[in-house]
Amino acid sequence: MLKGYQGMVDGGDNIKEATWESVSSMLQVGGTVIGSARCKEFRTHEGRLKAAHNLVQRGITNLCVIGGDGSLTGANLFREEWSGLLNELVQQGLIDEDAVQRYSALHIVGMVGSIDNDFCGTDMTIGTDSALHRIIEVVDAIMTTAQSHQRTFVLEVMGRHCGYLALVSALACGADWVLIPEMPPEDGWEEKMCEKLSATRSRGSRLNIIIVAEGAIDRHGKAITSSTLKDLVVRCLGFDTRVTILGHVQRGGTPSAFDRILASRMGVEAVLALLETTANTPACVVSLCGNQAVRLPLMECVQMTQEVQKAMDEKRFEEAVRLRGRSFENNLRTYKLLAHRKPESELPQSNFNVAVLNVGAPAAGMNAAVRSAVRVGISEGHKMFAINDGFEGFYKGQIKEIKWGDVGGWTGQGGSLLGTKRTLPAKHVDKIAEQIRKYNINALLVIGGFEAYLGIMELLAARGTYEDLCLPMVMVPATVSNNVPGSDLSIGADTALNAITDTCDRIKQSASGTKRRVFIIETMGGYCGYLASVGGLAAGADAAYIFEEPFDIRDLQSNVEHLTEKMKTSIQRGLVLRNENSNENYTTDFIYQLYSEEGRGVFDCRKNVLGHMQQGGAPSPFDRNFGTKISAKAMQWISKKLKECYRQGRVFANTEDSACLLGMRRRALVFQPVVQLKQETDFVHRIPKEQWWLKLRPLMKILAKYKTSYDVSDSGQLEHVVCNRTKESDATAAI
Repeated sequence: MLKGYQGMVDGGDNIKEATWESVSSMLQVGGTVIGSARCKEFRTHEGRLKAAHNLVQRGITNLCVIGGDGSLTGANLFREEWSGLLNELVQQGLIDEDAVQRYSALHIVGMVGSIDNDFCGTDMTIGTDSALHRIIEVVDAIMTTAQSHQRTFVLEVMGRHCGYLALVSALACGADWVLIPEMPPEDGWEEKMCEKLSATRSRGSRLNIIIVAEGAIDRHGKAITSSTLKDLVVRCLGFDTRVTILGHVQRGGTPSAFDRILASRMGVEAVLALLETTANTPACVVSLCGNQAVRLPLMECVQMTQEVQKAMDEKRFEEAVRLRGRSFENNLRTYKLLAHRKPESELPQSNFNVAVLNVGAPAAGMNAAVRSAVRVGISEGHKMFAINDGFEGFYKGQIKEIKWGDVGGWTGQGGSLLGTKRTLPAKHVDKIAEQIRKYNINALLVIGGFEAYLGIMELLAARGTYEDLCLPMVMVPATVSNNVPGSDLSIGADTALNAITDTCDRIKQSASGTKRRVFIIETMGGYCGYLASVGGLAAGADAAYIFEEPFDIRDLQSNVEHLTEKMKTSIQRGLVLRNENSNENYTTDFIYQLYSEEGRGVFDCRKNVLGHMQQGGAPSPFDRNFGTKISAKAMQWISKKLKECYRQGRVFANTEDSACLLGMRRRALVFQPVVQLKQETDFVHRIPKEQWWLKLRPLMKILAKYKTSYDVSDSGQLEHVVCNRTKESDATAAI
């Protein structure tokens, strides 16, 4: 359906059959290839009557509508009127009674496409993550020039009625101040903001960042604009201040890896929902809850979205934030916690010392996690210590106190500023226990990959010998490989996926206009095929070879033949991904040589090993926010455990649940004792025994034109929208 509802009303060539070939090479294209248009005619009864006639003429009774609340509300009205519209068409002689019987019900499923993320019922809408990428790219560039010239920058981002983009970008870059329509600042905010900016400068910072949503207002409904903010800062502080209005830059560009995967998953869920729907099934919208696809009644979501605006209009701002959902509420709470430092006199005095360290290979987002841990720990009244170079630095005594200002500007930094090593603690437990005594460390936060997981288990095993190790320990997963048991997602994996996707896009583009070519690309991940599989889905790969799904020479031959056939008939470029440890004999060189030989005369081959570029670069918005929020939650757990385990003037924790891993499990962030995760772990290959993303592999094959079945056992069931509880929800969304 070209041009949205306008195309449905106009009919003709605007309604075409989609084929496998017609949607090829769309994955990396931004915007909408099939077009979209605001349609005044569809808002009228006559317009919807024309649309119904055009659909019946083509035998269409299933609609998947991708849009915002306006588009979805219109779709639901169309569905409710369907029977009446068909009867009118019969009366006008445009269709017969047989057509009314044959097309008696119109089935509708919605997918929310909106960069504002303003639709209630889903944690993330399609397009939001890509918009955040555009914003953060600009913010990172501006921070460089702001530091050079010692300036204050005011950034205006989209969001007339929803402050999600402003709030999350402020969280992702550590902005000094953010203004959003859902939570206008209290009276006297101007003075407080200027005090905050001045305090930041006095601590040695050379820049200030203020982010404002275009719909920001004060408590009296007066608009707060970027120019108002600039004039205020110049008048009160005399700082050199510049304004940047991002505008439609946020809507453009190629989609991020997250958006490609989200849209692909939601597209499958929408088709399954349409196949399962009946005449009595209410129109539903497919949504994301944590890492789980769910189906919700469309009008329940629309009504709650409208309730948010009503609450804002009636100045019930706390209610508006709550109605936005748990993800939005948690973002706001976390931002306030990290951006605004309480005076020393207002901080609780816990007298506890908490240490944080990075373990394993570097992962983008580690620094955001450390910053969050340090600031939340200080807010809870703890003294925070940073351990350099992982467990190796721990036993060598590379430990120092780290303060609030020390972690300023860390969110956008790649790698690990604390330093990180793969060294495990078992051989040096005695020295580690000695350092714990020396610095009186009462709790440990370990941020890292599989080595961090093994390290926590080794410290746990040594508790019987060294009583100093009887303290609360929590691990936050951070590894590009995403191979830590107990968590669907790891800090750093999204940045690596974006590196893979961007590189694959460029590689494929390099062959445009040339003869047919296939690229063999090797990804990292150890024995874990997450990057190859999910990166393959995001980049539109024809095949992805991984350890978890064994393959032999017959499979390779079948893939080559399949690709050869496609090359002869439709596509010009092929993409094959291989995980670095997928098979010790079928190496990247072997696969390259096989494809080169078997494809001779049809296509030629090139190979690329992406290597450590997957670990480098600035963290993606997802990794910055995931790292920030999961680390904040881990520190709050530590504070709770310290109070529980404090007896007779000391901390003593020796139960299984005092050494946990905090991971994303489907819909929730869950604390799991590491002891209980042993049975879920393949220690030889350093991967979990069960991995959720393996269910996405058939989707990649279907999109590559293979005939295969899709596992529907994990498809969503129709649920009702649950209004967020006022107390903190455990099911904290990733973004």
